[in-house]
Amino acid sequence: MLNTGAKGFGTKPRHRMVDKMTDRKLFPVFDGHNDVLLRLFRQTDGQVNGPKSDDAMIRFFAGENVGHLDWPRMRKGGFAGGMFAIYVPSQSEDPQGAEKWMTQAEYDVPLPPPLPFAYAQDVTLRMAALLLRLERDSQGRLALCRTRCEIDAAMAAGRVAMVMHIEGAEGIDPDFVMLDVLHAAGLRSIGPVWSRPTLFGHGVPFRFPATPDTGPGLTELGKGLVRHCNKLKIMIDLSHLNGKGFWDVAEISDAPLIATHSNAHAVCPHSRNLTDDQLRAIRDSKGMVGLNYATCFLRPDGQQNLDTPVEDMLRHLDHLIAVLGVDHVGLGSDFDGATIPAFIDDAAGLPRLTAAMRRHGYDDVTMAKLCHGNWLDVLERVLGE
Repeated sequence: MLNTGAKGFGTKPRHRMVDKMTDRKLFPVFDGHNDVLLRLFRQTDGQVNGPKSDDAMIRFFAGENVGHLDWPRMRKGGFAGGMFAIYVPSQSEDPQGAEKWMTQAEYDVPLPPPLPFAYAQDVTLRMAALLLRLERDSQGRLALCRTRCEIDAAMAAGRVAMVMHIEGAEGIDPDFVMLDVLHAAGLRSIGPVWSRPTLFGHGVPFRFPATPDTGPGLTELGKGLVRHCNKLKIMIDLSHLNGKGFWDVAEISDAPLIATHSNAHAVCPHSRNLTDDQLRAIRDSKGMVGLNYATCFLRPDGQQNLDTPVEDMLRHLDHLIAVLGVDHVGLGSDFDGATIPAFIDDAAGLPRLTAAMRRHGYDDVTMAKLCHGNWLDVLERVLGE
């Protein structure tokens, strides 16, 4: 929020879909990060069951033309699955958010204070329950997946494959009891921090121009969280960690290093983007970076601006591929959590992005890797199945 020769879906042409209205080939997209649960949480006032929740689910599956993701737009755009983030919003939010800052030539967006644990835990559980309800109410259209095999099966059956992810571990207690329970419920990916500080570490602020080196990294408890996630085979997401926190994880973790929705600092010098040294560490760990569609992380001027050309996205992809290698790059949209380029607009616009990637010169094997194959392979490396 505000990322040749793959196996399975990565190489077999039977996994390309066709838009029947236009006969365009659609490469199924497995996406590194979205915030649709946050949108649903706000629509339902946190209810998991009840009239507001019922209405929100009906609108989601019927199509509501709000935000970036709902069932009809997923199907139209070839959105085949991804990490569905649980993100706890601040208790008092500025309705303009970062928008009033990210149109300045230089900015340093003030971060909200840490969250009270009881509030964060309650919201985390409610969002996890909303994800479970999405699967329950989907009539087989969505599937909560815990393994690579389950993701493969869901995509082959035309279901959207959902992986439970946490963005910011404020709802996790120091004894990791909540982590164990959520893992049993399906949690397979976690970012120790969003950008505000937690018990576990310090996030990177929204600062431009700046490097990710913005302060202290993981706390001792945060290092323990990494070790416990390694034990449970829960993926650690580096996207919102600052530079010191990134290198703390790299030193401790025995799993591939993964940034679900991050871009190249060499192309856009934003504090949220990854330096080439960080990218090389991810490459050496056989990890992964998902391209973030947020315009402020794409544009060389760091601006939040809908009028962002596809060429900015392609420059990041080219740089990520050059440093990481083609087997370690994918897509991490930040749908429903960021301002994305108007030419994409929402999930239904994904074919416009993939068509631009094809025109740019990426062949079918490379496209399959970038759109889904690399994500499925790295999840198998992390989850071990």
